[in-house]
Amino acid sequence: MLGAMKIRKARLTDAAVIADFNTRLAWESEKLKLDAKTILRGVRAALKDSPIGTYFVAEHDGAVVGQLLITYEWSDWRNGNFWWIQSVYVATEHRQAGVFRSLFAHVQKLAHARGDVCGLRLYVEKNNNRAQRTYAKLGMTKTCYEVYETELRPKTKLASPRTRDKLRT
Repeated sequence: MLGAMKIRKARLTDAAVIADFNTRLAWESEKLKLDAKTILRGVRAALKDSPIGTYFVAEHDGAVVGQLLITYEWSDWRNGNFWWIQSVYVATEHRQAGVFRSLFAHVQKLAHARGDVCGLRLYVEKNNNRAQRTYAKLGMTKTCYEVYETELRPKTKLASPRTRDKLRT
């Protein structure tokens, strides 16, 4: 466990490190090479406009060592908001040290305090077993939902599923 870790809302000055972490996340989890300029613009947009989402970072010795993004989904069935946890990343040298656990606990505390949040959700790449075990240890449970999408912009270039599976091992 890292000592003296601070969890805080991200600032615009954190945009470059968050964008770098997102680039690493895409490669490590899905073997995607994303456009760095697009990622940086997307991060800055969220940091400037909280209705899009809110980034939180974990800081240790003055450096950002982990992050997550909260986005919002209204549930008419529950008359409340789900907070979606996205863009989870912990710097390699700080993994298994309680960084994500601290970020999650911070967000969970904020959600409980608000009263209008009915749950926390996230999606995880289906082969990311380590992350799935981490989320289960925190009390999260797998749901019955599958994710479908229709992309409205040019697709990100992906390696074939077979190549991605080889790169993961």
